[in-house]
Amino acid sequence: MASPTAFPELNAVLEELVAGARGVLGENLVGAYLQGSFAVGDADEHSDVDFLVVTERALTPAEQRQLQALQERLFTLPTHWAQHLEGSYVPREQLRQLDSARRPWFYFDNGATEPAWDNHDNTAVVRWSLRQHGVALVGPDPRTLIDPISAGDLRAHVVDAIPEWVKWAPQPTKAGGVSRWKQAYVVVNLCRMLHTLDSGVVGSKRRGGEWALNALDPEWRDLIRQALDDRSDPWGRVHQSADPVLVQRTLQFVDYAARRSRETQPAAR
Repeated sequence: MASPTAFPELNAVLEELVAGARGVLGENLVGAYLQGSFAVGDADEHSDVDFLVVTERALTPAEQRQLQALQERLFTLPTHWAQHLEGSYVPREQLRQLDSARRPWFYFDNGATEPAWDNHDNTAVVRWSLRQHGVALVGPDPRTLIDPISAGDLRAHVVDAIPEWVKWAPQPTKAGGVSRWKQAYVVVNLCRMLHTLDSGVVGSKRRGGEWALNALDPEWRDLIRQALDDRSDPWGRVHQSADPVLVQRTLQFVDYAARRSRETQPAAR
């Protein structure tokens, strides 16, 4: 495997991931890919490592147990990258086309060693990002595995997803309220979603935030700039309570994003 990222320690973790997946899956392994920020751009030392492993068929219970053991082993590697792997295992036939039912896939959340069945990655955004910019760690070009995703598909996804963010944004996190991490995460992700609604493509969170600084109402510039700048120590910020004033402004921004989404909904469909 050539160097898939600019970070040697991460590349070593990814080699372990691929070797482990190959050892567990054998002929059931179709390919392994980076998606998310390492695909669409602007990944840095604070980024999560979003991956997708494509299989020929559904995982057996034995394969699921062995993949959990692999995730547990990777988590112990002496680098912070090993604690920030996040991704799904999906059968080839389920990845090919958009899935209106959004069936759950075998998924490991960021920092988790316990798997879950979750539809987190079963979206138009993940398919588009993987098809257009996915980094192959092993396997065929991802464009051969996924049918084209249209700008309308992406816009429809944003329109459907923003109400879920409206519900999730005020929910407390480990810090006892809305954490510093979540406060900034909500702002930059909504900027990225509004950028997709405007452009019909998927960009990085930073690209979405930089676009929003000029494209959205000026009253939100300070909030967006703060969220873009608050990048250091993401793991620590999960356990720190956000400034209540920033939380209130963030929830107001969530409502603004929802209104903007509703106003553009006919065009999105």
